[in-house]
Amino acid sequence: MLGNKFATRLNSFTSNWSDKKNITPVDLLNRAATVKGLTDIDLNYPDHLDYDFKDTIKCASDNNLNINGFAMRYYNNDKFKLGAFTNPDKKVRQEALDLTKKGIDSAREANCNLMTLWLGQDGFDYSFQTDYKSLWQNEIEGIREVTQHDPDCKISIEYKPNEPRAFSILSNLSTTLLAISQIEAKNIGVTLDFAHLLYADELPAYSAAMVSSFSKLFGVHLNDAYAKRDDGLMVASVHYQATVELLYQISKDGYEGVIYFDTFPNVTGLNPVQECETNINTVKQILKIVNELLKDNNLTESMKNQDPITSQQIFNNTLSKINEK
Repeated sequence: MLGNKFATRLNSFTSNWSDKKNITPVDLLNRAATVKGLTDIDLNYPDHLDYDFKDTIKCASDNNLNINGFAMRYYNNDKFKLGAFTNPDKKVRQEALDLTKKGIDSAREANCNLMTLWLGQDGFDYSFQTDYKSLWQNEIEGIREVTQHDPDCKISIEYKPNEPRAFSILSNLSTTLLAISQIEAKNIGVTLDFAHLLYADELPAYSAAMVSSFSKLFGVHLNDAYAKRDDGLMVASVHYQATVELLYQISKDGYEGVIYFDTFPNVTGLNPVQECETNINTVKQILKIVNELLKDNNLTESMKNQDPITSQQIFNNTLSKINEK
């Protein structure tokens, strides 16, 4: 059932930490474990596993936190600044692929089967910098090789318009679905990040519907933003109704996976435990609205007729009814 499993960004818990240089993943896990309602955690590879793999995994277990999945990070290696899977140097491309395969092996050792790929280094910045067709081909071949490494491990693409590169190869839903169609792997899918969708100029619920139609939804990252960058604000703090519609759509499509909070309380020194608990409570409240909307045949009919006036009235009435309880 959607809303039973919540994960969060581990690095959020560096917020207000006096000695940031000596923080370990175990420290962060112990702090995250104090969040009421948190059930899962995602770990960055290799960042969070460089300290002590066994201690980190044991700490999660001791704190009753399930490891939902691993997420690859290439930004700590200067070699990958010009690209990971799309680097002009074939040896560097292979190094990125080998690192990813090690990450998958580590995830499996930690008893999870999800690896999220955010390929922010794969892109370009200038006109006449690259041959676009070759760049695309390297990306496709690289991801395909990764999917073949362990067919039982789910590989999920988290797309983003830019950052750190000026233009990302997998910048929006269309390019991501095109890539997935060319890779032709059964274990590949998509992770939708709310803020990434906003500044890719996408409507989150529509993107989720297209993923359900043409691929598989492996991850949902909730946060909020003003659609200009990856702000990492608290869930539904700016785009409330769009968040409700996204959760309505993925519930309707049968997603029962983890809801992951990709928020940045550490940027402005918010209390990360309270911030995460607020996100959990917000989603639980929204899901009460979603469950009511899913039962309303009048909403289904108004959407079928493309009647936004009736739909808005139904939404407002449902909101009032939930708030009265």
